[in-house]
Amino acid sequence: MYNDKVILLTGAGSGIGAAIAKELSMLGAQLILVGRNQEKLETVKQQLTGQHDILVADISSSVGRQAIKEHCEQHADGLDMLINNAGVSAFTRFETMSEEKISSVININLTSTILLTQQLLPLLQTKPSAKIVNIGSAFASLAFAGFTVYSASKYGVKGFTEALRRELHGGTVDVCYFAPRGTKTPFNDANAEALNIAIKANIDSAEKVATEFVTFLQSNKARHFVGWQERLFGRLNGLFPGLIDKALAGQHKAIMACLPQSGDSKN
Repeated sequence: MYNDKVILLTGAGSGIGAAIAKELSMLGAQLILVGRNQEKLETVKQQLTGQHDILVADISSSVGRQAIKEHCEQHADGLDMLINNAGVSAFTRFETMSEEKISSVININLTSTILLTQQLLPLLQTKPSAKIVNIGSAFASLAFAGFTVYSASKYGVKGFTEALRRELHGGTVDVCYFAPRGTKTPFNDANAEALNIAIKANIDSAEKVATEFVTFLQSNKARHFVGWQERLFGRLNGLFPGLIDKALAGQHKAIMACLPQSGDSKN
């Protein structure tokens, strides 16, 4: 299905991104693996089948985004799909977050996703059929204490995806949204791991998420939320937020106990 399709994947050096790269390579895709760490990208590439490009670039900088655009413009086969996967977490107390940390989370998770998409959209529109896939989070439908700014950034990604999909209706570029729940990756620091244990969160492996992601791509659906419980609570939160306030209040003590005691989290 993806033979000779050129797919740019951000955040490809580890976690969900690396697992998605493996799945797509087995389907015959030509990947442009984007990340900030050359060594990690090389490690991922060695595990793939087929021919793929590595591009060390920081999507949070205009220089990095320009480098990505130029690489895609020079690619002989153009660009068929953009997967916006790069992101950072932030499990920390809101009142202790520095201005720099808040700006960084919003910039990497939301602003950079929007700007990179804007830069690559003209290239995607030259193809008879192309796709943009934004990877969000369960926290974009069910905001959590301790993840205030992260939740805000992912709510933004979800809103951006829906609005852009509707704006591009009738054109050649499809816009989709995929929301994982908790996933076992280096994305989480020790505090977040402790929280997952304390509240008995449903945690998936990166490989499981990647398999579900590829199934979603092949379905041609507009959106997908991993985990039936997370989908249910997300819908209830949209309809009856007060009910979810009460439900999550029972976890408040455990969440507060797992938060870093002072300063920003390591993520």
